[in-house]
Amino acid sequence: MSSTGRTKVAIIGSGNIGTDLMIKVMRLSGSLEMAAMAGIDPESDGLARAARMKVPTTADGVDGLVAMDEFADIEIIFDATSAKAHVANAARLAPYGKRLVDLTPAAVGPYVVPPVNLDEHLRQDVANVNMVSCGGQATIPIVHAVSRVTSVPYAEIVASIASKSAGPGTRANIDEFTETTAAGIERVGGAGRGKAVIVLNPAEPPIIMRDTVFCLIGDADHEAISTSVKEMVERVREYVPGYRLKQEVQFASVDGDPVHTLLPDGAGPATTKVTVFLEVEGAAHYLPAYAGNLDIMTSAALRTAEHIANRTEVAR
Repeated sequence: MSSTGRTKVAIIGSGNIGTDLMIKVMRLSGSLEMAAMAGIDPESDGLARAARMKVPTTADGVDGLVAMDEFADIEIIFDATSAKAHVANAARLAPYGKRLVDLTPAAVGPYVVPPVNLDEHLRQDVANVNMVSCGGQATIPIVHAVSRVTSVPYAEIVASIASKSAGPGTRANIDEFTETTAAGIERVGGAGRGKAVIVLNPAEPPIIMRDTVFCLIGDADHEAISTSVKEMVERVREYVPGYRLKQEVQFASVDGDPVHTLLPDGAGPATTKVTVFLEVEGAAHYLPAYAGNLDIMTSAALRTAEHIANRTEVAR
């Protein structure tokens, strides 16, 4: 805890996601204080920006962070590296009792999607929480919104992002993205079976993030589903203002289509496909507005850390 009463945090990873998150912490948060930025490229723009903003830095990664004088007072650490790196980072940091917010698809800790299950994991006082993926943060709330009205035996999401917004870390994590997001659709969204697809769109000029959510359901109240989806969109917009529903929720009969091949064993018949079209425009704190995929991840991580900090302060 700093002299200002705010919780001190550090970020590992000085790439696009880590840098955007740093700027969000410094501009938007009333409960968090940047205490350190750790990277492995001494020439990275993220470390240079941190230094200009008077944030202590190290180019020696997690080992350098642990060696910093500021480390003892840091309570929450964001990891914005890669899935493989987070496994090693989490092991290295385990003896120190820090709270970790993982922005990679490593899934060392449980999945957290703020409007769906953040409070549950705060009550459990989990030490390492995983933010799933950008596509997961955008679409899992919608799957959950449908599943709280009716059973969802199958859900599929397609996340389309501008190729220019996908840095080396994102590209290195493509396989983990699809696996982790699909698992999050099931475990957090409530679908019996989940599938995730990511598209890196090379269009020029770059397009903003667009997401499509498909849910197979049985007979259910369409109006109740639409209302639930719209309510969830508003909850996400509380911390991601550029998140929006593109058009009314769509319902189509699947009678005669061989959708039974998609359903898990034991699922009842699916009669209807629910389709939800979303887009996410970034706040452009660091990267252009088309990088909504980065914005929703860093915004979700910021909200999660703020809730952890507030809960810790109340416990004191």
